[in-house]
Amino acid sequence: MNSSLTVRKVKYVGLDVHAETIAVAIADSTGEVRFHGNIPAHTHALDKFHRRLAEDGAEVRYVYEAGPTGFALCRHLRKRASAVNG
Repeated sequence: MNSSLTVRKVKYVGLDVHAETIAVAIADSTGEVRFHGNIPAHTHALDKFHRRLAEDGAEVRYVYEAGPTGFALCRHLRKRASAVNG
């Protein structure tokens, strides 16, 4: 029996969503947190950013402070996740 465990790389992404921009911070599995910068507050910009983060096979998990500017992005991310996982 193979006793080796598959270690999955996870990136945790914090989003501070504003009307025009999203401030992004990233934490990896080691707990190191770094400020990534700002991206435009559009779903296509978030999709492009997500593809770049996941290209090494990492699982990307998002968190944001609920508010009126983040609800649409939250719905978009959930829809994307269900399309991939479901």
